[in-house]
Amino acid sequence: MSNEQAFKPYISADNAPAEFTVRAIILGIILSIFFGVGNAFIGLKVGLTVSASIPASVISMGILRMLYKDVSILENNLVQTIASAGEALAAGAIFTIPTLFFLGQEITIWRTFVLSILGGFLGIFFMLPMREHFVVKEHGVLLFPEGTACAEILKAGESGAKKALLAILGVSVGAVYRFLIGFVHLWSEVVQWTTTKFQKTMISLDTTPALLGVGFIIGPRIASTMIAGGVLGWWVIMPLIKIFGQGQAVIAPATIAIASMSNSELWANYIRYIGAGGVTLGGVFSLFRILPGIFRIFKVSKKSNSEVQIDSSPLRTQRDLPFKLVLFGSLITLVALWLMPLLNLNFAAVILIAILGFCFVAVTSMTVGIVGSSSNPASGIIIMTLLITLLIFMAFGWRDTAYMLMAATVSSVVAISICIASDTSQDLKTGFLIGATPRSQQIGMMIGTIAASAVMGVTLILLNKAYHFGSPSLSAPQATLLSLLAKGLVQGNLPFQLILVGALIGLAAELMGVHALAVAIGLYLPLETTSAIFIGGAVSYFTHLKSGESGWTEKGILFASGLVAGDALMGIVVAFFAVSGIVNIAAPPLLGPIFGLIAFLALAIFMGWIAFPEKNEPTSL
Repeated sequence: MSNEQAFKPYISADNAPAEFTVRAIILGIILSIFFGVGNAFIGLKVGLTVSASIPASVISMGILRMLYKDVSILENNLVQTIASAGEALAAGAIFTIPTLFFLGQEITIWRTFVLSILGGFLGIFFMLPMREHFVVKEHGVLLFPEGTACAEILKAGESGAKKALLAILGVSVGAVYRFLIGFVHLWSEVVQWTTTKFQKTMISLDTTPALLGVGFIIGPRIASTMIAGGVLGWWVIMPLIKIFGQGQAVIAPATIAIASMSNSELWANYIRYIGAGGVTLGGVFSLFRILPGIFRIFKVSKKSNSEVQIDSSPLRTQRDLPFKLVLFGSLITLVALWLMPLLNLNFAAVILIAILGFCFVAVTSMTVGIVGSSSNPASGIIIMTLLITLLIFMAFGWRDTAYMLMAATVSSVVAISICIASDTSQDLKTGFLIGATPRSQQIGMMIGTIAASAVMGVTLILLNKAYHFGSPSLSAPQATLLSLLAKGLVQGNLPFQLILVGALIGLAAELMGVHALAVAIGLYLPLETTSAIFIGGAVSYFTHLKSGESGWTEKGILFASGLVAGDALMGIVVAFFAVSGIVNIAAPPLLGPIFGLIAFLALAIFMGWIAFPEKNEPTSL
């Protein structure tokens, strides 16, 4: 008996409760924009995004149940499917589209919309033929952790209204906190102190609610690994550079003496290149971990495509979009990428998008099924896409800026495709477990992609004008890294010695059983960012230590997700007023840095109190 025959979904195929309803679509669109904007802000700040599926499920259950009495589990599932598309699209877009800005191309609303929607649709179309194998036939083998957890939350939806209030509380607290920083300037967002004895080593903390929430969500292990990278870069390597670079020594790629450099200049000239080497090696290791499954994927994809009989399936839970429509949609999307003048892609670039996009969609769809979205090797795949494209272009003698931008555009489309595809696979697994109609979810993913694409351009433009890409406030780590690699490779001035040092640090981390990618991201990010994330991870650790459980506390996750979203959305509002000239975000704070530290620690304690499980309360999702 096959897995498909043995498995019984929560809602049987014979039942047909309300699913693709107007109220579910409207709420899903609102939450898609909500989580898309929020993740764009936090992703540009720290290079990480947070999953929207579980918070969106809980919020949906709470809101719909408060307004209606006849809400079905399938409606709530459709809401989270549409909403999660916003988070996934934001991840792909903010990791790559600012790269075009760093390479000299202006960010426009229309270009961002076109890149987002075509990349997103391509990811959906490429993933759908794999659903039958990855989601259905490999049930019990590919576990899809986030998708399974989301299904359990939906099944336990009787208490959804109460839990939704925790997410709303988090949004409110995060928004008020950002208002006090951005509008009132009550205290400085970043508090820092510099030692007077040990080479003026800097101690700093970004007192942002979103970073606290991110730290809680990713947990103590990853948060600790990231701060380890930060400590290595800022408290070990940087002081050593100062010690051995005393006097008037000028060491490339810097053009001024080390002795006269500030901490930020040392980071820009040396540390970020070391971090880039670590990120590159970490991404390659992430790919090698799943290499044994790549060859199997090609066989599976070919077999799945040849055996598709989904158009005529009588069972509601097996109804996908028609395969002919998926094939036609893929071709139309690729043709649109080729013919759209503002993208400036030649035929070779589109062929690369088709080949690399399909292969990497398959890789990521399987990877998230095995280890979850948090281990999705997206960073490594994006780097490899850029390097492969640039090397092919250079082999043809295409070395000028236009082709560098073209390679970055290829990476952007592929990045958005794999992020949307990995989220689609998780959502389809959730739907499979509860008995949703795949076709409804697939259309829902498209709706969510359109909604998030419509606001992504405005969001990026506002954030850049107010906070500036590449600044400590909005470091855009992946995009900065991609632009450095592209410029250095094409111009032949990439500081390979520093990149090699970073790669060796990453290798050492891997040999010690630590994922190099997390260490390298911590090495690459500003110290104040990793410090704030670490405090959030510490709150998560002590909460679980006291409760005696190793799983996430659902209450803490919901409140932390709300903090991220509330802080980010208010940050967009502040950016709008800053661009309009109403608010001066560079105004001096009214209170000293100690007040910012106290407020941040008080918020951390409050989050721990919220997350702390009550007696006999289950803590695991």
